[in-house]
Amino acid sequence: MVGIILASHGDFATGIYSSACMVFGEADDVIPVTFHNGETPDDLRAKLQEAVAKLSDPENVLFMCDLFAGTPYNQIFLLSADHPGWAVVTGMNLPMIAEAYGARDDFETAGEVATAIVSAAREGIVTHPESLMPEEEAPAAAPAAAGAEPTGAIPPGTVLGDGHIKYVLARIDSRLLHGQVATAWSKSTQPTRIIVCSDGVAHDELRKTLIEQAAPPGVKANVVPIDKIIQVAKDPRFGATKALLLFETPQDALRAIKGGVEIKELNVGSMAHSLGKVAVNKVLSLGKEDVETFDELKSLGIKFDVRKVPTDNREDMDAIVEKARAELANA
Repeated sequence: MVGIILASHGDFATGIYSSACMVFGEADDVIPVTFHNGETPDDLRAKLQEAVAKLSDPENVLFMCDLFAGTPYNQIFLLSADHPGWAVVTGMNLPMIAEAYGARDDFETAGEVATAIVSAAREGIVTHPESLMPEEEAPAAAPAAAGAEPTGAIPPGTVLGDGHIKYVLARIDSRLLHGQVATAWSKSTQPTRIIVCSDGVAHDELRKTLIEQAAPPGVKANVVPIDKIIQVAKDPRFGATKALLLFETPQDALRAIKGGVEIKELNVGSMAHSLGKVAVNKVLSLGKEDVETFDELKSLGIKFDVRKVPTDNREDMDAIVEKARAELANA
């Protein structure tokens, strides 16, 4: 039998699992997995692996997630590289789960069940009155906006716009491109390109593929080493580019800035906890090197915008750094 994992941010997975039990009855080999504030992607990966191990066939698993490019989807995608019998469907809803329960009687593989449930998930969306439902039509090709970033190869030496790349946001986020960035921050800042700046990820083909797939519609995503973003910052061919930069660590951001990337403000969104770091709030953990790096960034005149999403209130970075400094000294 195809095993089913329901994965979500917050308690959505356990809630919809409870609803499915109430409406359709108990089902074998169905496990909800949740991802909460304060947990890291590695925590979630361990929970997913533990859940899969409980299924009768750990190599034939259908994952249903709440959000494409969110942390649950991203972790499943990374794990699935070693499991060709797994399948993932996003946009989880109750009709989808009901269809999956029934499809397991008709199909033997997770991939077959995944294909079978997509129509049910879409058909489960209705409006009252019916006239509120938008009509389906083929998308028209959008005309190129004036001053839009060109596509295709551009000869070296070409100057576009004023010859200087525009940074609509530079963010430190250990999760890099995920749901909050692909939706909330992209809508808020309107980039034409999202650039992940990381030596490690630039040499990891699986993570690169995941990031490129996670880009929102109309936005191109790239993964480059730190030295490459320094080169891009000096290349006049990117003068028409509005870039959202993502750094895994403050050290990478500092290296880029010292190399000539003209960032004036850093959005500090998420820094995962690891050995030697202290948790200063639900999403930020700093170690000794991080404190020293933020001190150096401040000495360079960099401003800090400490927010997870655009609607959050800004936090005081000085207070966060001092709290980390004190806790590290007492550790």
